[in-house]
Amino acid sequence: MENDNLKDAFLDDIASLYRMGIVPVIVHGGGPQIAHALKQMQVESTFVDGLRVTDSKTLDVAQMVLCGSINKDLVRRIGRKANVKGAIGLCGLDSNLLVASIKDPRLGYVGEPEKVNADFIRELLALQIIPVIAPIATNSDGSGSLNVNADTAAGAVAEALKADVFLLLTDIVGVLDKSKTLIPRLPAGDIAGLRADGTISGGMIPKLETASSAISEGVGRVSIMDGRLEHSVLKALSGLDFGTVIY
Repeated sequence: MENDNLKDAFLDDIASLYRMGIVPVIVHGGGPQIAHALKQMQVESTFVDGLRVTDSKTLDVAQMVLCGSINKDLVRRIGRKANVKGAIGLCGLDSNLLVASIKDPRLGYVGEPEKVNADFIRELLALQIIPVIAPIATNSDGSGSLNVNADTAAGAVAEALKADVFLLLTDIVGVLDKSKTLIPRLPAGDIAGLRADGTISGGMIPKLETASSAISEGVGRVSIMDGRLEHSVLKALSGLDFGTVIY
């Protein structure tokens, strides 16, 4: 979400939900911004199955970008919306909000969520404060922090809260078949087959794995949709055909 106009359009939807009595939880990423910072520092990035390989230097940059500039900018913008009490910027290091362990040694300091402090999030929601969470987790071995894929972190939070709806915003219309046609509804049980036959690849793999896990853990429904479109959040919640619904 690098474009300021898109960012404000998304946050307008968040503010509209808030005014209707719905306090959402936001988990954000920042891949493009991290990539830009790494490029400026002449650090090359590599990916495995859509996930960034994170060495110690990359982890420092990711934490700076995610927990610093991106997170606080979102909190600042939410605080400017009318009739919204406010938001608080967090990451997994705060109150052990997100605890993770090394996902795969090939990925370096990339974490797989193990525990979410759901009670802490619920306390903030009860205060009518919007949690804005950056996906940097506490390492379960106590050694420091881990970078977690934003979709994976969001899924862990959704599962811990038993969310009614889990929205995954991306930069395409949804899940596409081999002819590049939108799949409007997708049973979670079909996801493994789509990966096996090559229909899905790259960054869509962790999104759909996260969606499948969320459904199996009791999340009501998951939508993967184009967050660049005006009122995408409200459209996804309205019941209109928008993006891909995983059930």
